[in-house]
Amino acid sequence: MQVFNHVEEKYWGAFHDYVFEIAVLTVLVAPKPFIIHKFRFGFVDFLSKLEYFAGICGVGARLVARRRQNSRIANFQWAYTRAGIQQLMSSPTTSAAAAEAINQFDLGEQYAAIGAEVRAAVDRVLASQQLVLGQEGLALENELAVFCGTTHGIGVASGTDALILALRACNVYAGDEVLIPTLTFVATGSAVSALGARPVFADIDRATLNLDVSDVRRRITPKTKAIIAVHLHGLAADMDPLREIAKERSLPLIEDNAQAIGATYKGRRTGSLGDIACISFYPTKNLGAAGDGGMIVTNSADLDARLRTLRNHGQASRYISTEPGWNSRLDEIQAAILRVKLRHLPAWQKARQMNAVKYSKLLAGVSGVRVPVVPGGYEHVFHQYTIRCERRDALQKFLGERKIGSTIYYPVPLHLQPLYSGLGHKPGDFPNAEHVAGEILSLPMYPELSEDKIERVVATIAEFARQ
Repeated sequence: MQVFNHVEEKYWGAFHDYVFEIAVLTVLVAPKPFIIHKFRFGFVDFLSKLEYFAGICGVGARLVARRRQNSRIANFQWAYTRAGIQQLMSSPTTSAAAAEAINQFDLGEQYAAIGAEVRAAVDRVLASQQLVLGQEGLALENELAVFCGTTHGIGVASGTDALILALRACNVYAGDEVLIPTLTFVATGSAVSALGARPVFADIDRATLNLDVSDVRRRITPKTKAIIAVHLHGLAADMDPLREIAKERSLPLIEDNAQAIGATYKGRRTGSLGDIACISFYPTKNLGAAGDGGMIVTNSADLDARLRTLRNHGQASRYISTEPGWNSRLDEIQAAILRVKLRHLPAWQKARQMNAVKYSKLLAGVSGVRVPVVPGGYEHVFHQYTIRCERRDALQKFLGERKIGSTIYYPVPLHLQPLYSGLGHKPGDFPNAEHVAGEILSLPMYPELSEDKIERVVATIAEFARQ
């Protein structure tokens, strides 16, 4: 990019090169919101003069060329040209309307990076014309079972179907009770209801947002046939005491691992911590398909055999059905896409964790905001980065006005959902879940989220906190 057409001065070039470089580095080292909002006009005017002298020496173009690849300088490369400076100084403020939107998640960036691999995998399946219960599905089942630390994987049509089939494989029928957390996505409860069973809700721990083990113990009855432990937002539930309770009562312990694939608890991955675990491949999950999909993983050969029957119309052999079943099979195209993504999952997980570290470090000094808790011995995979704020609704509105996406997972606990009004619960029955549901807010989180965007999100929250 040519900045000026002036002839370079023979003896003054080096001097002006250093002067201009110092000025640019000052911009980059100082916090960007501080520069833009506090010293915008004076400092940019200062840069304009330096840019003029550097341009006379012909170094402006060299600086741009040398630093084009630097992402922090790339954000300010408009300031190296007189046109860029004039544009900045002519606009009265950095308005929300002019700001780039920051989505709560962005699948487009992921596809831009791996699109060629995905298309090759899809072409491979289409060329084979083996579209259901083929080699891609078998390969994914084996690969994901190994990833989770189990011996069996059974692909199904969705994460919800995974829960329904897992409950039936554990002999849950109409009239039975299944213990679940009240702060979770409705699918955890509706899977129980789909079998005619009754969900029995338990409160959560306010720090981890997962099951309160002491409340679980209090709510078990002779009708209880299973416990579902949800690993919410990417953090494992406290599984050791839950396993102890399940063992004492001879109850199957089912993991709802829709949001925490790859997370660990005391050195073991989620999916291997209970009797059976359910995974969702909804597109926004850490490992997401190009549509719906799910999987069940287990170490039990008996459960594996029954689940394969249940997912395919109850057929134990071709056209011979031994019990009512479902049409719930993961198709080959989705399996092929997921195999591509599974190879990238460890790197994506690391990127999420690094983004979470940046968020927590920057938010540490912001009043009125609580960052996610990660207990010792746990590895959080941050399907969501969820903060807590007493003025949550106002904060979400403030972020939205500045084109920053956020989501509440979940605003209404299950015991207060209209779906379960017939169970007779009322506000106050589960105080921890109700309190937390009024405070939680999930910020933008995905592997490709840039540091600049994280800084802007935090700067906006800090601006809100000062009001």
